[in-house]
Amino acid sequence: MKDWIKAARLRTLPLSLSGIIMGAFIAKWRLYGEGGIWDWRIFALALLVTLLYQILSNYANDYGDGIKGTDAKRATEAESRAVASGRITAKQMRNAVVLFSILSFIATVALLYVAFIPKYMNEFYIFIGLGVASILAAIGYTVGKKPYGYMGLGDLFVFIFFGLVSVCGSYFLFTKTFSWDMLLPGTAIGMMSMAVLNLNNMRDIESDRLSGKNSFALRIGFKNAMIYEMILLQLPLILILIFLGINGFFQTQNYYVFIVMILLLPLMKLRRKIMAVKEPKELDPFLKQVGIMTFVMAVLTAFGLNFFN
Repeated sequence: MKDWIKAARLRTLPLSLSGIIMGAFIAKWRLYGEGGIWDWRIFALALLVTLLYQILSNYANDYGDGIKGTDAKRATEAESRAVASGRITAKQMRNAVVLFSILSFIATVALLYVAFIPKYMNEFYIFIGLGVASILAAIGYTVGKKPYGYMGLGDLFVFIFFGLVSVCGSYFLFTKTFSWDMLLPGTAIGMMSMAVLNLNNMRDIESDRLSGKNSFALRIGFKNAMIYEMILLQLPLILILIFLGINGFFQTQNYYVFIVMILLLPLMKLRRKIMAVKEPKELDPFLKQVGIMTFVMAVLTAFGLNFFN
């Protein structure tokens, strides 16, 4: 059990929850202003679904990199990867991927049933398609003949599914509407998620070169990947600030809604520490820090909108 828990990589879970929290509580704030009802069952099921997707993705990555020999070339990480270290066999991990794919689909159907049945049948079928796409994306990063993570497309998929689909999709589950301004917090969470993946790929840049995993960081080189990382960590708070501004909060006396801006200094300090890194392996501790920072950003935005407004 300890090996399975370790393979689930619990430190990645706060990042996966961030988009759901952001979208769900912006929906709560907006529904409150319109006299609508916010269903806590949708929120609970959405959290369950995203946790299952994340664990599925982590198991699939462990399996895919393990059978391709990618993890065996990572001196800093091979011991912690279950398949590469031999603590869990490839067959066992493959079975776990199948099991969590089934569990993820069942939980997705349950979520969409509560959110859309019986009034919104078209939306139900559209989101079933999104759910299947999310499951396939979770598996396809490292598994298959042409895994997109090995072609440098991981950043794009993370932006779409961790950012836009997670934030805008969870918002839609509650409101049954799409609002263009939701692209701002969706992009913010997406960019923070890309920052985590880019740090991971920068850390593994040399081992990925040996194994033929052409991540985006490897394609553009370590120096350019560092510049890219700084951009990804610089813009999200600006996007959140623009979102609050176009929703009229600069014209109100409720300045508590801007509580999320207290992250300006911690993010600035974090960027400086990352820029000071010279050896790729030294980037590992920052993955967890950026993930937690993303989670705190979502929570503070939700808190400011719903408890001070």
